[in-house]
Amino acid sequence: MTPSPLPSSAGTRRLLPLAGALATALLLVACANPGPAHTPLATSTAQAAGLPDAASQPAAARWWSALGDRQLDALVAQALQGSPSLAVGRARLAQAVALSQVREAANGPQATLGADLSRQHYTAHGLVPAPVAGNSYSTGNLQATLAWAPDFFGQHAAELEAALGQARAAQADAAAAANLLAAQVARGYVGLARLLAQREVAERALAQRQEQLGLTHQRVGAGLDSQVELTQSQAAVPDARTQIEALDEQITLARRQLAVLSGQAPGALAGLTPRLDALQPPAVPGELGADLLGRRPDVVAARWRIEAATQGVAVARSEFYPNVNLTAFVGLNALGLDRLFNAGSRQLGVAPALRLPLFDGGRLRAQLGGRQAELDAAIAQYNGAVLDAAREAGDALASLQSLERQEAQQADAAASAEKAYQFAQERYRAGLGTYLVVLSTESQVLAQRRLAVDLRARQLDTRVALMKALGGGWQDDTATLHTAAR
Repeated sequence: MTPSPLPSSAGTRRLLPLAGALATALLLVACANPGPAHTPLATSTAQAAGLPDAASQPAAARWWSALGDRQLDALVAQALQGSPSLAVGRARLAQAVALSQVREAANGPQATLGADLSRQHYTAHGLVPAPVAGNSYSTGNLQATLAWAPDFFGQHAAELEAALGQARAAQADAAAAANLLAAQVARGYVGLARLLAQREVAERALAQRQEQLGLTHQRVGAGLDSQVELTQSQAAVPDARTQIEALDEQITLARRQLAVLSGQAPGALAGLTPRLDALQPPAVPGELGADLLGRRPDVVAARWRIEAATQGVAVARSEFYPNVNLTAFVGLNALGLDRLFNAGSRQLGVAPALRLPLFDGGRLRAQLGGRQAELDAAIAQYNGAVLDAAREAGDALASLQSLERQEAQQADAAASAEKAYQFAQERYRAGLGTYLVVLSTESQVLAQRRLAVDLRARQLDTRVALMKALGGGWQDDTATLHTAAR
């Protein structure tokens, strides 16, 4: 049997590209498999949250100024400037921007220059031959290196977009924190004004009960009342004083809270006395629209986290593809410093590298699954933020509408109580009634005044809450953050 002829060298050269292509195809087939495609959760919409597809009146940028109190304006300004919580938010934003800059810088070519110098005595009985063996020499190395990893599969771009998404979310978080802080200061200020107004009513109630006690003493002396009425009148006085003391405690705590919110020492606002009747209710929109979601910094932050998580999935998926690195170097290296800069000491080279994942025990697939779970969590958090935004704004509007009706009814009741009190005074001056009847009628007036104070404070507080729910006049500028990172 005649043996087959061996292929010629030319035929071998023709087979090499084919063999290389076949080997590459086998490697690609054998590489790690990302598994089945993942369908992320659906993101919520304004319509799903009950917000009509219409525009609504936005809140003013400095909405708290509409309350018409310069002390409040100064407190909010001081809080926005000196609050430690806002300083933390600004630091986190700066950190996120810096990380995005690091990520962008890492995606470009990297150049380094290194210089090494060493002095070594070489053993006479080692692998190094003479004349180096047994002698001491200085070694010098001066080398410049250029490295670049081409972004063939979009991994670097996805990493940068993920970092920018986190930075933009941090920027929106900082705005949300400022909006929340301004609302907390304004609501605390309204609450302090309510307590001070209630204390005025409580002081009048104490004076009234003291007058009732004095009259009851006289009536007991005249035999018109018994010890039962006198004991009741005596108990009413310390009860009124207890109410005043409780209000004083709440006033002190409210002042201390406002001081801390504005970045001051707890006792810095001990003399702050806002007037509830001097505060003006800010105007509010009549209805809400879908544009509410773009004005809420917390919702915008949640949306950017979805973008960052989406890019994180892209990064994890790109790990299944080959990774190419190109490195080139040029420099001088010599044994003996006197020869370092000789022409013969030159060294240069290139070092392309290809890394292709084949079998990793499921590590890459697990990593991809974790990123996909992060994306679903980010979408779920966004959906929750959308629902919370619609609920907060809708609750505030519903409360305001109810409070308007309550105030109208309370105004009628207060007018009736004031009229009855006036009639009782007229009858007393005409000698047709006793002063106890006048004081008893005044109790209804004081009760209506307490209710009026509470309703007005709730009106102001709810309007402040609505301003916060509308985003506090914030304008979304997060999309421009890439200019800061580049």
